[in-house]
Amino acid sequence: MKKFNINELHTSRVLMWSLLGIFIVVTLYALGIRTLVPPDEGRYAEMAREMLASGDWITTRLNGIKYFEKPPLQTWMNALTFATFGLGEWQARLWTGLCGIIGVCMTALAGKKVFGPRVGLYAGLVLASSLFWLASGQINSLDMSLSGMMTIVLASLLIAQRDGATAAEQRNWMLVCWAGMALAVLAKGLIGIVLPGAVLVLYTAFSRDWRIWTRLHLVKGFIVFFAIATPWFVLVGLRNPEQPHFFFIHEHLERFLKKGHQREGAWYYFLVLLIPGILPWIGVLPQSIAAAFKRQDGAFQPRLMVLIWAVFIFFFFSYSTSKLPGYIVPVFPALALLIALYLESASRRQRMLAAGLLTALGLAVLVIVPFTFQHASARDPLELAALKGYQPWVMAAGFFALAGGALALLHARQLRRDMTVLTIAGAGFLATHCILAGSELYGQNRAGTDLLPQIQAELSADTKIYSVGIYEQSLTYYLQRPVILVDYWDEFTFGLEQQPELSLPKVEQFVEQWTRDAANGVRDVAIISHEQYKHLQQQGVAMRVVAQDARRMVIANNIVVSK
Repeated sequence: MKKFNINELHTSRVLMWSLLGIFIVVTLYALGIRTLVPPDEGRYAEMAREMLASGDWITTRLNGIKYFEKPPLQTWMNALTFATFGLGEWQARLWTGLCGIIGVCMTALAGKKVFGPRVGLYAGLVLASSLFWLASGQINSLDMSLSGMMTIVLASLLIAQRDGATAAEQRNWMLVCWAGMALAVLAKGLIGIVLPGAVLVLYTAFSRDWRIWTRLHLVKGFIVFFAIATPWFVLVGLRNPEQPHFFFIHEHLERFLKKGHQREGAWYYFLVLLIPGILPWIGVLPQSIAAAFKRQDGAFQPRLMVLIWAVFIFFFFSYSTSKLPGYIVPVFPALALLIALYLESASRRQRMLAAGLLTALGLAVLVIVPFTFQHASARDPLELAALKGYQPWVMAAGFFALAGGALALLHARQLRRDMTVLTIAGAGFLATHCILAGSELYGQNRAGTDLLPQIQAELSADTKIYSVGIYEQSLTYYLQRPVILVDYWDEFTFGLEQQPELSLPKVEQFVEQWTRDAANGVRDVAIISHEQYKHLQQQGVAMRVVAQDARRMVIANNIVVSK
């Protein structure tokens, strides 16, 4: 048996598979410990539930209304998960969890094949412990779905184009790359091919590697790409002629170039988010990016490709007028590779700096958090309780950061570079999971799940549920039935323009229907804001409060439910 070398961890197959197994088990287990938080988690779970219930896998709908803001990959995969395992939190997050796992595996594989086994190990550890990547894999949103597919594109491209790749490897991995781009398009739209294409153009200009275009297997690649990406766009356009203009013009060009989407941010928006997002590796990020400018030997320049991928995508979304935190998640696999390359050759002092910063961060959390939570205030008692309940979890995260950083500092001093990286990664992994797990009380409060027993006690198969002036994304999913929107447009605007009969545009129409149903003995329930309740009360509308919290109220049309 080969002797285990603590400074050559990448040579131990047992350790590699053990680390992967632990990462997968913890990732999958954590998917089901939290409530689906609105808006994104509830929205994409409900779209999948409706797709499965209706049997229509072409026209995507939300609350029974045509919803074409995004392509269907996430909805398809969630619906398949629901069909296989039933409805639930972990089922709704399974696809994003798998995408996170795939991203880590592909990044590690690319690092190993292109840069060497140690870089592969480090890249996997860095990505698997980065806060934004880890958190995105635990959230049912499109960010990780896109990022997982984009990581397939980047990793496959690097492996295919590396010096020394055989003709068969080059062809096969490029076909995987083309398939990844097609899936990325089905995940979130044209950026799935626009971003990799722009990166390739920039790489060609900077490296002057013009021959790379002869190694892309363009003909076979386009066949694979269009075979995967085209069918849904053709079918949905044939069934819904209004979809192509809305999706390609409004959701791509106008959203990128025009303001008014309530998602604007300053030019430095993502720069600020990158600092917590890359934790616990912020101490080596600037040095890693700076080191990436060094030219490598050989025809293909993989380090330059990775650098351009990270920098271009980062600035692409920074330029966009529409900004959300998850938009930059696709840059993290590239950053993980750059950090891994730097850590491989970093000096003891540089590794000690990374460990020392993590130690200082953990200490700061343990000192500052008790004071901050002690003086926290909230108008809603439930929010205050959630905040206080969150404190032990944040403290635990701080403890893991402090202990892990201190242990990594010790390893760095003893020249155990592999153990230093592994310890920092372990600390980041555990700290992030503490932060996520502790958010459950907040998630329940946002989703309104505490109101479910009281609401369900009011419902029968034919009970109409109105949503007046608001739309509760997660609550609708948990009720497992659409609601009738009243005076609410927002993301439903385009769909309701096509299907205006599916909502009541004015509150007065709701009041008229509500009152008529009460007179005829028809049971109605409505979800409203506190402000709307006071407004209806002033009008003398008959209603009985079923349940309420600080965010919403649930009323019935004054019919007493027999017990």
